[in-house]
Amino acid sequence: MNALAQLGMVSDSPSNNQISTASSCEDADCKDYFVEKDGMKFAGMHLLVDLWDAKNLGDPAVIDRTLCEAAVTAGATILHSHFHHFTPNGGVSGVVVLAESHISIHTWPERGFAAVDIFMCGACDPHLAIPVLQRTFQAARIDLDEQRRGRVF
Repeated sequence: MNALAQLGMVSDSPSNNQISTASSCEDADCKDYFVEKDGMKFAGMHLLVDLWDAKNLGDPAVIDRTLCEAAVTAGATILHSHFHHFTPNGGVSGVVVLAESHISIHTWPERGFAAVDIFMCGACDPHLAIPVLQRTFQAARIDLDEQRRGRVF
């Protein structure tokens, strides 16, 4: 953890949403942050979003702002973000770390393609992030897969 702190990759002050919980919550006041939907209990929703014929895929600052806006729109708490700009093609890889998990992106501007992962637990709705992505990246096609992670049987 100290190595990450020296790189500025750890928040100085924890989010209000950073609460340590036991793996089983037997106390009525205990909140485990798992989701219940359609009769299923699970850790969170993981969206795999492929953006095709997209624009604005080579500017780390634009991508950072967009992913942070998407996180807030979905109801998440941002802890920090980090992006890397590749050359010579200009692709960007990066992540916004959330108290509720993460949003990550890998772009191929030369192909007009971006692969975005949105994983959120708790009361967040990761689907609300998609219109924010569409507004900035103007994708002609969006392919969406979703997984319920950490299903409790």
